[in-house]
Amino acid sequence: MGGQACVLYGAAQFSKDIDFLILAGESNFEGLHRALQELQARRIAVPRFSPGVLMRGHAVHFRCAAPGVDGLRVDVMTNLRDLPEFEILWQRRTTLDSGGDGQFHLLSIPDLVNAKKTQREKDWPVIEALVESHYSALQSEPNPDRLAFWFLESRTPERLVELCNRFAKEAAGFCEKRPLLALAKSGDLQALRGELDLEKRREQEKDRLYWEPLKREMEEFRRAERNAPQENS
Repeated sequence: MGGQACVLYGAAQFSKDIDFLILAGESNFEGLHRALQELQARRIAVPRFSPGVLMRGHAVHFRCAAPGVDGLRVDVMTNLRDLPEFEILWQRRTTLDSGGDGQFHLLSIPDLVNAKKTQREKDWPVIEALVESHYSALQSEPNPDRLAFWFLESRTPERLVELCNRFAKEAAGFCEKRPLLALAKSGDLQALRGELDLEKRREQEKDRLYWEPLKREMEEFRRAERNAPQENS
C-alpha cells in the first residue's frame, strides 16, 4: 500500500520499506505474528502491537533481521484515512504474478492515490505519476469509472485540458465535484496550476488534522513505554 506498491506500478524507482494493509482479525493477527517471527522482526518504535491501536489508525513499525531481509523495515496498518474497509479495498486490488514466487496484492491505483494524499511533499509527484501511468495504459478504453478517476485526480494542467477537450460532454458533469475543471475547460493553464496547488494544500491540511490526535496518542504511548519493561516484539 506504500512505496513498494508505487515501484511495482512504475510510479517510483525506490522505496526503503514495505507498508502492508492487513485485515483486522484474530486469526490474521496470529498469522502476522508467525510471519514476523520468520523475518526475525523486532518492533522499532511506538506504538506497541495491538489490534485496538491499529484499528484507531496507527501503524506499527518493525525491523527485520533474517538473512536476505536484514535491515528491512516493515510497517503494518489496518485503517487508512478516507478509504473504505479492508474487504472493499481487497475486492478492488491489483494482483501481480511474481513469476514463480507467488503473487503481489496491491492497492488499486485509485485507492493508492488517495492513500498518498499526505502532508509529505514527496508523495505528490508520485500521485501525479500514478494517475499518468493509469491514463497512459487505459486511455484507449475509457469507461465511467476511469473517466471519473482521471477527471478528479489528474494533477497535470495539460492533462486536464486534454481531458476536457477530449471528453467535453463528460467534463461538465465533474465540474461541481472539482471546480478547477472550469479552468481546464477554458485552457487557463496558469490559473489552473494555482488551483491545483491550493487543492494540494487543502488535502495536506486535512491529513494534518487527521493525524493530530493520533500524534498526541503517540506521545502518550512514548511516556508509557519509558515507564514499562522493554519488550522485543
